[in-house]
Amino acid sequence: MSYVRTITIVVILVITSVLTLAVSRSERKVLNKPFALFPEEIERWKGVKGTLDQEIYNILGVEDYILANYKNPNGNTINLYVGFYQSQKEGDLIHSPKNCLPGAGWNIVKSSEEPIAFENNQVFVSRLLLQKGVEQQIVLYWFQSRGRIISSEYMQKIWLVVDSITKQRTDGSFVRLISPILDNEQVTVDLLKEFAKQIKPILDDHIPS
Repeated sequence: MSYVRTITIVVILVITSVLTLAVSRSERKVLNKPFALFPEEIERWKGVKGTLDQEIYNILGVEDYILANYKNPNGNTINLYVGFYQSQKEGDLIHSPKNCLPGAGWNIVKSSEEPIAFENNQVFVSRLLLQKGVEQQIVLYWFQSRGRIISSEYMQKIWLVVDSITKQRTDGSFVRLISPILDNEQVTVDLLKEFAKQIKPILDDHIPS
């Protein structure tokens, strides 16, 4: 039994060493275009860019980001945040909104996946229903990393390890859309999905595949 245990410990140590070496040699990618060039007008939407508080910026550890509020002629609003990480080493991993939003006073009422057809390719993104008092919001978010769109935090971490070994890359982006529920939940979800389709080609121009 002790022999098997010793072999198991050795194997774990070897795997850990290989992964650590792979991540340490990871190529640091840069954006194709800085987010400062992200358009403030997208179809019928007009945006106003904002900035993160310095404390939040330091906690997130992003190299570049876009934070903006977009509004259409009907008065609908969408808050867009995209954060880009050149390298996700320990301490600089993408943060999940499931950890951040409750800290801001929003309760996660429901969590699910939502299909979106990007360029005839259906993918799944994460969907949250949030509530604070009588206010409700819908959040759609996904991880756009190294040519993939990933909805799950767990799969994001698995692909991070795989790509650090096979591609020597740990760069990645987090995309989040938030809109208040004005009419009903499904109308808001459809609005966010349509906006997501409109920004996807723009994101592809900025984020390395």
